[in-house]
Amino acid sequence: MSGRDDRFDDDLDDDATATPGPAWLGPKASEDEHVTRSRAGKGLSVRAVLPNAITAAALCSGLTSILFAVAEQWDRAVFAMIIAGILDMMDGRVARLLKAQSRFGAELDSLSDSASFGIAPAIVLYLWSLAEMPRLGWLAALAYAICCALRLARFNAQIDVDDQPHKSAGFLTGVPAPMGAGFAFMPVYLWIATDEPIFRDPLLVGPWLILVALMMVSNVATPSWKSLRPSGELKLAVIAMAGLLVGGLLIETWWTLTLIGAIYLVLIAWSVTAFGKIRRARRAAAKPPEPPAQKPLTADELDRSLPGGEHRDA
Repeated sequence: MSGRDDRFDDDLDDDATATPGPAWLGPKASEDEHVTRSRAGKGLSVRAVLPNAITAAALCSGLTSILFAVAEQWDRAVFAMIIAGILDMMDGRVARLLKAQSRFGAELDSLSDSASFGIAPAIVLYLWSLAEMPRLGWLAALAYAICCALRLARFNAQIDVDDQPHKSAGFLTGVPAPMGAGFAFMPVYLWIATDEPIFRDPLLVGPWLILVALMMVSNVATPSWKSLRPSGELKLAVIAMAGLLVGGLLIETWWTLTLIGAIYLVLIAWSVTAFGKIRRARRAAAKPPEPPAQKPLTADELDRSLPGGEHRDA
């Protein structure tokens, strides 16, 4: 009995890493990191409890936005979604710090993202605006939720694929699910900030939601933390900008959220341009060198090159 308990304790404290493969498929295993090996049904390690608890908290926060939407507390619904996004950014980093990455955590994170940033925003926006056009509005909401799930499924399916041009260049493929939810709520930001009814018009919200859905499943390069890593000269400017953004969120919350969305759109355009340059450089490097061009022979040189040509000249 004691030997069995010792083996279980060893499993809980095992820090060994696994080679890439089905044992650790999942979104958190794709960020160029080492992951703890799958425990094959033996349960979570103690250190894995915290990051998975954060993921569960993100899921609860995202789904709670639906409750606020039913009560027509739209600002609270948006804040619940923002909190879900912040927690979603934290769980993976906490897991890496604790060396607690696991297939369970990766799958939980993927399911949480689909519910929090796919299903919940679709329902909230339907209740807020799209319900005025029930059929077309619901189709737009379904398109968004389905595209979010498809993006996460594509992301998981490409974990073991070696040939990933965007990832190898430091970019993502398509808009991530949390940022997609932030984009989807931009009409809500503008409506609360300006109190203009046009931003709640389903003829505006529906096409916008479909556009965001297409951006999530698109094949365009989008910025990642790796691609946005500032140089030494810009680090102080980035720190100052981060401080100003936090101040703006406290003073002018809705305009600042709109500004963040606009900045991200600019970064997408920059990512597409930067990746295009990298792709052209790769193609040029992979292209075999052309043989040097030969100068055309003159009549005398051609005559001498023929058999017996030199004897004829003599």
